[in-house]
Amino acid sequence: MGYTVTDREATRQAREQQVGQRPGTLNVREEAMKPRLFLMAYDENTFIEEEYTDRYDELLVWLRDHPELKHWIDVRGYGDLALMEQLMHDFGLHPLQMEDVLNDYQRAKVEVFDDHRLFMVSRMTDFTRNLEIDDDQLSLFTGPNYVLSFQDDYDDCLDSLRTRIRSNFSTLRRRPMLYLAYALTDVVLDHYYPTMAAIGDYIEELEEAIFADKRPRRLLNRILRIKKDVVRFRRLVYPERDKIAEILRLPDEVMPEELKIFYRDAYDHAIQALDLAESYRDNISSLTDLYLSDQGNRMNEVMKVLTIISTIFIPLSFVVGLYGMNFQHDDGHGHVLPLNMPELYKPWGYPMVLGLMFIVVMIQLVYFYRKGWLTNR
Repeated sequence: MGYTVTDREATRQAREQQVGQRPGTLNVREEAMKPRLFLMAYDENTFIEEEYTDRYDELLVWLRDHPELKHWIDVRGYGDLALMEQLMHDFGLHPLQMEDVLNDYQRAKVEVFDDHRLFMVSRMTDFTRNLEIDDDQLSLFTGPNYVLSFQDDYDDCLDSLRTRIRSNFSTLRRRPMLYLAYALTDVVLDHYYPTMAAIGDYIEELEEAIFADKRPRRLLNRILRIKKDVVRFRRLVYPERDKIAEILRLPDEVMPEELKIFYRDAYDHAIQALDLAESYRDNISSLTDLYLSDQGNRMNEVMKVLTIISTIFIPLSFVVGLYGMNFQHDDGHGHVLPLNMPELYKPWGYPMVLGLMFIVVMIQLVYFYRKGWLTNR
């Protein structure tokens, strides 16, 4: 996937919206890609695939000359406002809905035209090498013999569906046009699972890194970043679930009952994706607590070593401090002052004090060992 609208980017776009602008005004981002037009026309016995980039008039003629076929018109890129307006006019799209397409950061939703055509929005997701959720908008318009799709990038997650359509044995080519809209939604939902699997693997790596002897740098930042991505993923899946639930409530003349069974299966997939997201969110919260707890334990180990070292040197400091006091041995007239450290002038005074200090240290070490402070007990 290419250009992706993050939460921060969406906030920036919201700030740049012109206040008081007429509803339905179409705007194209400066960085939007040049539109490429792809057509898949098929029925049970026929399949034609062609790119019509820079040949929109020929595409329109083809559609009008072959009403007996089913058509998937895939528009990738929004960087031509005139073409977007022409598509809106030729396919009878409402300006407000076309505005939602070009704004490119809509929640998943479904809307019904007066003539029972549908407008649907889904969010395609991927877990990128930069270890973050990448999502793009997929907008669908259904018609009597076509599905018109819009996306802002040339790459997507729909290649598996294109392969199915190309197959001569595909049941998709025998089903009504609304089934293609379902299939597109289902592929988007199915692609949530590789995204969640990649997130799950990354969470396991973070958990192992917590207990590693040599931790990666900024480990807590990585944990908090993946937590943010999981929360964002949940915000993407919730509207998708609500959209499918709304489709299931549509009357049979809009969504036939024989197709609702497929959307019920898609609804189950959305629920499973949400359950995974909830589970991962709880795992990451536990991971954060585990990291902080382990960090506290490591700090305690450091403080334990420092405390032991300090405890050993406290009596030694007392001894050397005591013998560092400068009391005179005599009163200056030859009279010895017996209470003023006479051992300072003993021949073996210095070695005796060193021996005393050594004995004190050994007694402390034996005591610490028996208490288990020098081991991991």
